[in-house]
Amino acid sequence: MIRSAPAIVTLRGLAGACLLILAILAGVALGEVPIAPAEIGRVLANNLWQAGYELDRIEAGIIWNYRLPRTLVAAACGAALALSGVVLQALVRNALADPYLLGVSAGASTGAVAVTVMGVGGGAIGISGGAFLGAALAFALVAALARAAGGGAAHMVLAGIAGSQLFNALTSFFIARSANAEQARGIMFWLLGNLSGSRWPDVMMAVPFAVIGLLICLWQMRALDAFTFGTSSAASLGINVRAVQVVLIGAVTMMTAVMVSLVGAIGFVGLVIPHAARFLVGPRHGALLPVAALVGAVFLIGADVVSRILIPGQVVPIGVVTALVGAPGFALILIRQGARA
Repeated sequence: MIRSAPAIVTLRGLAGACLLILAILAGVALGEVPIAPAEIGRVLANNLWQAGYELDRIEAGIIWNYRLPRTLVAAACGAALALSGVVLQALVRNALADPYLLGVSAGASTGAVAVTVMGVGGGAIGISGGAFLGAALAFALVAALARAAGGGAAHMVLAGIAGSQLFNALTSFFIARSANAEQARGIMFWLLGNLSGSRWPDVMMAVPFAVIGLLICLWQMRALDAFTFGTSSAASLGINVRAVQVVLIGAVTMMTAVMVSLVGAIGFVGLVIPHAARFLVGPRHGALLPVAALVGAVFLIGADVVSRILIPGQVVPIGVVTALVGAPGFALILIRQGARA
């Protein structure tokens, strides 16, 4: 029996939703103290539908107030960073492009720290607003530097590395100048990626922005397919190149800024996950974008679980875990690029 294309898409969508739900359940269940799935179900039933189950208050609090929001923020962050990587790799036509390497994450960190520690904006803008301005400034600076150096894809990555170093140095300067010892310790841990403080208000910010970013990217999926062959090809197909670039770069900056303001700068997700998604479904963005978002969400949930159980009694910054996985992946991408050259 041959299934129609819509039926196959529906089945894949259901399979992806089931995989995400299972990953979220695993993220809540696994930790230094394992929790039975049945207990998770009872806690969810009590909080969502007032089921009235008798529960251990401490365990219920761990599930509802700590692990579940932390896992949902991890999923949203992984999806947003993976989407950002897919978009940037298409726009700059470079397999090594991602928010971390292009300095967007570093700029967002600088903006967030400037607002938090130095009071930039006088309270008129929040941490996410400061992160957005920092990310936008960083991307503009990197793009200008790459254009001045010749405008090639390799120049973009090199300019991104320079921009990252500049904004990381600014962040360190702001911390050294204005933060006390306690603030400095907290910020340095946060800069490595920290989900420990994630609560329901963070979920209410992270999930909507990840969903909005996905919808914007899907709206421009045909343009992204065209950008894969260059801006000239995209323009010849009737695409308003400048307008699409503004929309997509704005979406990437928005997603990166919000996630960095919540959990810090997490590297390699936007670099490695898009390549894993392409391996699964190919380069067409209609399938690539949702699969990358799904794989990114599942990957970061898994990385968060590892960060909680890797060292007993201690939480490892999640950026350390993603780097341990992402660095070998980055090396493989470099080797593949060299073999194709």
